[in-house]
Amino acid sequence: MTYLETDSPVVAWTVLDTPIGPLMLAASEQGLVQVVFHADEPRAAAALDRLGRRLGATSQAPARAHLAEAIRQVEAYFAGSLREFTLDLDWSLTTGFNRRVQRELATGVPYGSVVGYQDLADRVGEPGAARAVGVAMGANPLPVVVPCHRVVESSGGIGGFGGGLEIKRRLLALEGVLPEPLF
Repeated sequence: MTYLETDSPVVAWTVLDTPIGPLMLAASEQGLVQVVFHADEPRAAAALDRLGRRLGATSQAPARAHLAEAIRQVEAYFAGSLREFTLDLDWSLTTGFNRRVQRELATGVPYGSVVGYQDLADRVGEPGAARAVGVAMGANPLPVVVPCHRVVESSGGIGGFGGGLEIKRRLLALEGVLPEPLF
């Protein structure tokens, strides 16, 4: 079930029921600004409160249009009919090295593939920053859309994930990287 809340003075937002649990999507007038895992009422309210302090007021009309498109694309992704997000993204919740890494991830690691932390560090010109890439993944305000689930350990391990390892496994299975869980 999808429900849309438009009375927020900050952003347009919704919580989607997805195969990985409830996801909160929030959009500003620039684009999709945040995706939140495990978005029960308290978590969604806390995220909206933080967004309000960070962003201030935005125009609702563009935010609603960005949100409607984000809903459409996220639902298509989980239905298996979308392999590349083409959303306008609001990068205002991330800066510096984290933003560079997240932008490279968004544009340079396609559906159904994975990249190592070290390789991603090399791609942004910081070969000694593999651990910092892990920190950037943990700070990603747009998981799923900016696919931090596609970043794995060079040794072949799955690595960490802010949404939990089970969600990471399910996203990688959806994209055909891992087999579907048996139960």
